[in-house]
Amino acid sequence: MQNAGNIIHTRFDTATSELLDNQYNIHFKGPYLLTVALLPLICDGGRILNITSAATRFYLPDHGPYSAMKGATEVISLYMAKELGERRITVNAVAPGAIASDFGGGLVRDNSEVNKSLAEITPLGRVGQPDDIGAAVAALLSDNMHWVNGQRIEVTGGQSL
Repeated sequence: MQNAGNIIHTRFDTATSELLDNQYNIHFKGPYLLTVALLPLICDGGRILNITSAATRFYLPDHGPYSAMKGATEVISLYMAKELGERRITVNAVAPGAIASDFGGGLVRDNSEVNKSLAEITPLGRVGQPDDIGAAVAALLSDNMHWVNGQRIEVTGGQSL
């Protein structure tokens, strides 16, 4: 599984037009147009899984532009689920929380203070690992999940409950 993305940390009121275009292109427009382009290749009964963010559910400082684009991905996922239902293609969105990965320059993984503070607001007592997200993605793409459609599935260990 590959997932591309970035985050440019900024307050909503200081985001430039260029920053917004960057976040829009990477987090909404790119996945949207890729899905449209690949749709003829997706078999009836297939699966589409979009990646969003837990940051659409709760406030994180300097995440406004990024979270807004992920929110748009959640909305279009609902429309895709409805409009592709006639082909029995399911569409869902996975919303990861804090993950110890390369994302954001490896901040969660490499900064022990950030890692500890996020683990403290997560009922399971740790930040997520890439395999936590991979397991959820694999499950949602399996034939066993053919009746799950139009859902936003948060994979956070309960972060910020």
